[in-house]
Amino acid sequence: MPSIQSPADTATLSRHHERIRRRGVQPVVYLIVRAVLEPLIRIYFRVCARGTEHIPKRGAMILAANHRSFLDPFVIGVCVRRPIYFVAKRELFDKPLQGWLLNAVGAFPVRRGESDEEMVETALRLLAQGKPVVIFPEGTRIRRGPLGKPRRGVGRLALESGAPVVPVAVTGTENARRGWRIRPAKARLRFGRPLTFPRVEHPSPHLAGEVTARLWPCIQLQWEWLGGLPPARRAAIVGAGPMGTALATLFARAGLEVELGCRTAADCERVEAARERTQLPDSVKVVTTQELSVEEADVVTLAVPASALPAAVAQIGERIPERACVLAVSKGLVPPLGTRPSAYVGERVPARGVVVLGGPAHAAEAVEVGASVVLAGKDPHLRQQLANVLADAGLDVEQTDDVTGTELAGTAKNAAALAAAAAAPRGANAAGAAAARVFAEAQRLALKRGARPETFAGLAGAGDLVATALAEGSRNRRAGELLAQGLSAREIPAVLRETAEALETVPLLARQLGEEGLEASATARLAELVRGAIAAEEWSATVHGRRGRFRRGRVEASLGG
Repeated sequence: MPSIQSPADTATLSRHHERIRRRGVQPVVYLIVRAVLEPLIRIYFRVCARGTEHIPKRGAMILAANHRSFLDPFVIGVCVRRPIYFVAKRELFDKPLQGWLLNAVGAFPVRRGESDEEMVETALRLLAQGKPVVIFPEGTRIRRGPLGKPRRGVGRLALESGAPVVPVAVTGTENARRGWRIRPAKARLRFGRPLTFPRVEHPSPHLAGEVTARLWPCIQLQWEWLGGLPPARRAAIVGAGPMGTALATLFARAGLEVELGCRTAADCERVEAARERTQLPDSVKVVTTQELSVEEADVVTLAVPASALPAAVAQIGERIPERACVLAVSKGLVPPLGTRPSAYVGERVPARGVVVLGGPAHAAEAVEVGASVVLAGKDPHLRQQLANVLADAGLDVEQTDDVTGTELAGTAKNAAALAAAAAAPRGANAAGAAAARVFAEAQRLALKRGARPETFAGLAGAGDLVATALAEGSRNRRAGELLAQGLSAREIPAVLRETAEALETVPLLARQLGEEGLEASATARLAELVRGAIAAEEWSATVHGRRGRFRRGRVEASLGG
């Protein structure tokens, strides 16, 4: 919501506009500031610019650039051998001396979030005087991920002024600031060939938008040449189960070209036959995993159980391009060692990075009514790239760099759901106690390995556990109920016709807890139930009460071996 300005504030901004229109930069101030700042900027930020030969040496021009940092106008300015004029948020002009200094070196204010005709008029006046104006079409700083979406203002300026537009890409400046501290960072720029458009006195919003749509890919091209992260355009999904199919639908909804990979041709036919029921769009191409165009994908999604990750990675891992992001959906541990999915995949594929999907995201509901999910990854740009896609598909997305916590929280909620269902015949109190103890033991493991407590308390942990406990179609809850009925872990997959990851994960989790020397009697007893070492009745009897109090002490590292 735009802020309300007093008449005095408006008058002050108008004075800055009028001063820059009539006088331009203050020559003495400009020369002094440039003499001081240019060598500092070039050295401290190691400015590397390409394509400067495309910058017109005289006459009006619009420098249209992406915006990563407050430093962008300055690093662009040192590459242009004459004064440039650029917009700056109006708040920077609130302090009189600071506002005067900015105005003196070529800045003029813009009211962000509003249709600022005064700013447009100033830019047009400067261009009519043959001066260079820097415009940031995104309208605000986009610090992470791919470039943002442009606004049509740059198209309007190009049409009304008739000035050539130089596409500019800037990268690296987003790394210069941490809090109030300015750090040395390498700033790289690339200038493209100027583009010109016929002059139109009063272009319609549609026409201005069309011109912007033609300009922006030129800036995007310079950005990608600098190694900037491109927007996600194509997705390859391995695994056509409920979650894989749901993600295919969501990615298609966000405008991506999507291929959904099935294990066999028969599975392809099954998915095709269920298109209408699963709401899978016609644009999604259903193929076998061998036929997936993994080499062309920007996002490769591994929507398979953790136990199937080794086979999936062996099949397509070497084909994943270095520029791609891998999205790991598995909520469990990878056998035989109990490796976290992101660690397993990251060590074996050449992709740019791995991002993990966590949180309560029941597949069918995510497609029909949306969901709140967690994206965890070490690379903030990759997280933002995927967050943009999922947000465009209608999901609410939280981001975190706590990969360990997110993955172990997903593992913990599956194990806790299994424990609760297996103990449920003894009553709701027993089910709650079993879930709480298993969940708490997994959290201790996560904290020892560097996770943050708030991850388990948030969407990825408690939120996901509640959703699993309530969901009628929860595979892990159903697996626990079947264990309580006396079925063995080997018999359950045939009954479910799906994989309940907790059956594979609980013994691995117990082993990891034992190797860390953590007290984990609840998980250890649950692992014994899964392996068939104890009966369901014995598990239920040991959940709570004097007779069945969990054994204290440490679990030996041999558990699960």
